[in-house]
Amino acid sequence: MKTKGAVLWGLNEPWSVEEIELGDPVAGEVQIRMQAAGMCHSDHHIVTGATPMPSFPVMGGHEGSGVITKVGDGVVGFEVGDHVVLSFIPACGRCPSCASGHSNLCDLGAGLLSGQAISDGSYRIQARDQNVIPMCLLGTFSPYMTVNQTQVVKIDKDIPFELAALVGCGVPTGWGSATHIADVKAGESVAIIGVGGVGMSALQGAVASGARHVFAIDPVPWKREQALKFGATHTFASIEEAIVPIMEITWGRMCQKTIITVGEMSGDLVDPSLTLTSKGGKCVVTAMGFMSDMDVKLNSFLFSMLQKDLKGNIFGGCNARVDIPNLLDLYRSGQLNLADMVTRTYKLEQINDGYKDMLDGKNIRGVIKYTDADW
Repeated sequence: MKTKGAVLWGLNEPWSVEEIELGDPVAGEVQIRMQAAGMCHSDHHIVTGATPMPSFPVMGGHEGSGVITKVGDGVVGFEVGDHVVLSFIPACGRCPSCASGHSNLCDLGAGLLSGQAISDGSYRIQARDQNVIPMCLLGTFSPYMTVNQTQVVKIDKDIPFELAALVGCGVPTGWGSATHIADVKAGESVAIIGVGGVGMSALQGAVASGARHVFAIDPVPWKREQALKFGATHTFASIEEAIVPIMEITWGRMCQKTIITVGEMSGDLVDPSLTLTSKGGKCVVTAMGFMSDMDVKLNSFLFSMLQKDLKGNIFGGCNARVDIPNLLDLYRSGQLNLADMVTRTYKLEQINDGYKDMLDGKNIRGVIKYTDADW
């Protein structure tokens, strides 16, 4: 079918909304009429080259929700009309990672940036007669999408699409950073460095886990104000500004858990983040930086002598088929605030405005909403 999508043709270029050709689902795939797509910072990493792609063009978008319109042969558990969320990480259920309970590390993830469909290795999207690589094999910046069933999670039909879209990436990544990876315990002090969509979700995860103090650190005053609404107990503009007050508030113990969720990670953030972290504490690196960046600064003496942990993280350690429905249940019961995380909604044609707002610190999360005019 012919539809449209936001395509990137080169580094540091704007997203171009233009006609694309989308293939029908083959065995193991479904086609989805998209309703909403979250505008995650990870897509901007493709623009800057922080996440290197094998080639261009690239179709953006890896966070979204919609309705199944077509079902390929061999698809199990899905039918036309189902409401679904897309998981940016596939889960085959059979590889060693999946079998050991770590589906966020599924072996199928090795092909996420290849653009080649899981089912048969072909390309589902063309633009200007060229194969297009969809971000994380999804490409939610289009009103329609054809995707493998391993990346689809069925949800209840009462959940608003623009809120459901968030639990495909940003919310579980942040929430799980606190609840799964950092394993925040009741009474602990937690620092969240960067409170955009992922950071605000980590903040909510820390609050739900019973943290005594939740310190939100972000240079944008508006985001610090929002962090207080989401449950932060204190806010600071920078790590340097936060060190002495946190030392005083915690009687010198510092934070048992520190979670880095800035928009762009750099190695010089590690040591000051570890300074915020207590003896025997854990520092979780959720933020992404340039893949080519190999430099990390830390005081190796204090790192070892104070027995601190430095932990990587993808998708918050979440299992999409378990955690996505659970997070939506928490939203439904009032224990997870998704509504206030959607700061603004945009048309697909406004995608570059949305990313400018993100970079300017105006959004917790911007969301593209599709309408009848798009389909």
